[in-house]
Amino acid sequence: MRLLSLVLLALMLATQYPLWWGKGGWLKLQDLQAQVRQETDDNQALMARNNALQAEVQDLKTGISAVEERARGELNMIREGEYFVQILPRTPGGQ
Repeated sequence: MRLLSLVLLALMLATQYPLWWGKGGWLKLQDLQAQVRQETDDNQALMARNNALQAEVQDLKTGISAVEERARGELNMIREGEYFVQILPRTPGGQ
């Protein structure tokens, strides 16, 4: 009877090993679920970025104000008849 109990215990432990540490075991499942959560968060951030870029592209295609704002800010362009004034910060010990 004691031998039978030891054999059954050994069989139970042998079947538990793949469940916990095997190729498709519980620990592997937890790692994969964490990876899925991380990828889902990354995808949501990228979708928000794509939506913002798409809105900017649409604004640039349809609106003159967005194009003008970009030209003024990035290219330092001004309209005809306007004056560009740049105020430089004071330098320490300078004039």
